[in-house]
Amino acid sequence: MSVLSGKNILLGITGGIAAYKTTYLVRHFIKAGAHVKIIMTPASKDFVTPLTLSTLSKNPVLSSFTNEDDENDMWNNHVDLGLWADIFVIAPATANTLSKMASGNSDNFLLATYLSAKCPVYFAPAMDLDMYKHTSTKASFSTLKSFGNIMIPAGSGELASGLIGEGRMAEPEEILAFIEKDIASKLPLRNKKILITAGPTYEAIDPVRFIGNHSSGKMGYELAKAAANLGAEVILVSGPTKEVLSNSLVTIIPVVSAEDMYTASHNYFASVDVAICAAAVADYKPKNVAEQKIKKKTETFTITLEKTKDILASLGEIKKQQLLVGFALETNNELENAKGKLKRKNLDFIVLNSLQDKGAGFGKTTNKITIIDADESLISFALKSKKEVATDILTHLLDKL
Repeated sequence: MSVLSGKNILLGITGGIAAYKTTYLVRHFIKAGAHVKIIMTPASKDFVTPLTLSTLSKNPVLSSFTNEDDENDMWNNHVDLGLWADIFVIAPATANTLSKMASGNSDNFLLATYLSAKCPVYFAPAMDLDMYKHTSTKASFSTLKSFGNIMIPAGSGELASGLIGEGRMAEPEEILAFIEKDIASKLPLRNKKILITAGPTYEAIDPVRFIGNHSSGKMGYELAKAAANLGAEVILVSGPTKEVLSNSLVTIIPVVSAEDMYTASHNYFASVDVAICAAAVADYKPKNVAEQKIKKKTETFTITLEKTKDILASLGEIKKQQLLVGFALETNNELENAKGKLKRKNLDFIVLNSLQDKGAGFGKTTNKITIIDADESLISFALKSKKEVATDILTHLLDKL
C-alpha cells in the first residue's frame, strides 16, 4: 500500500501545455488510495477541461472564489481547502505562478489557497528552456525552497517550442514516485521493525470446541496500521479475527493457540526493535484435548486446565535492545495490577484499560487507556476511537525511541 493511501491531496494546475498530463496524475493519486481535490487557474482550462478532472477525482473542480454561473452561490473557502490538504501539489507550476508564489502575490484562488496551506507543498516546474534557465526563475526556485516547499525537478527533452533541454514537467509516474519517496524518507519509524500481537487465542477442547475470549483484534490492527503509516516494517501475529489489513509494510502471521502465538513471537523477536503485545492470550488451556468430538452423556463435565506459556514475560526475560510494551485489561484494582505486571514482565511501559470504563474493552470501536512507564509515572487519556488510541500509544513510543 502506498504511503499516500488515505491522504488528502490538493492538486493545483496552472496554465501550461503540461496541464494535459494531470489527468494521468490524478489517476495515479487515486490508484494510490488518496483523496484528490483540484484547483485550476483560469488559464489552465485552455489545456485540460474541468469536466475531465472532476470525473477522474470524483470532486468538483474549483477555479475561483465563487461559482461564476450562480451569483447567489456560497463562496469557496480557500482557508478550509488549504487546511483539508495533507499534501499540496502544484503541477504544472509555470514561471508566472512560481514568481507569484515566491513574492506572496495572491491574485487567484489557487494562490490564495497556497498561502493558506499548512501542509507540505510540492511544485513541479514546467516551462520552456530559456524561461527555466532565466535568473528570475532560478531565484523563484531558491526562494520557494527556502520557504520549505519541495521542488520536483523538471526533466530534459523536446519542449513545446521545439527546443531540447530542461523544462519538461516530470512525468506523472515520476511525480508520484518522488512524493512517495520523499514522504517515506521523513517517516519517524522508517527503518524500524515492530512486532505486534493481536486478537484472541483459541485453546482446543476437542476438534469442534475451544476456550476463547471476546477480543476482536481491533486494537492490535489499528496499532499495525498506525505503525506502518509511520514507516515501520510490521510483523503482525494475529489470533482469529474478522479484522483485515492490506499494507505492503505489514506481514500478517495467522495463529490460533497461545502456543502458536508464543512460537511466532519468539521467531521474530530477536530481529525487531519494538514488540507490542496487544493480544488477549488465554492464561489456561485444556490439559488434554479430545481427539473426537465429546458427546453429551453426563449432567456435568470437568475439564482440567493448565497454564499456557507467558509470552510477555518470556520476551521480557530475553529482551536486549528491544522496547517491550504490554497491555493490561483489568476489572478491579486496575493500577496495582497493571504496575505489578509492568515490573514482573520487565516492560518499558504498559497500556492499561479497564472493563469498568464505559466504551472500553473487547469488541468496542473505542478505548480509554492509561500509559504507565517503567518508573510508574502515568499518562491518562480520554475515551477515544481505537485509531486515535493507537496514535497516542505510538507517539509515546516515539518519545522512548
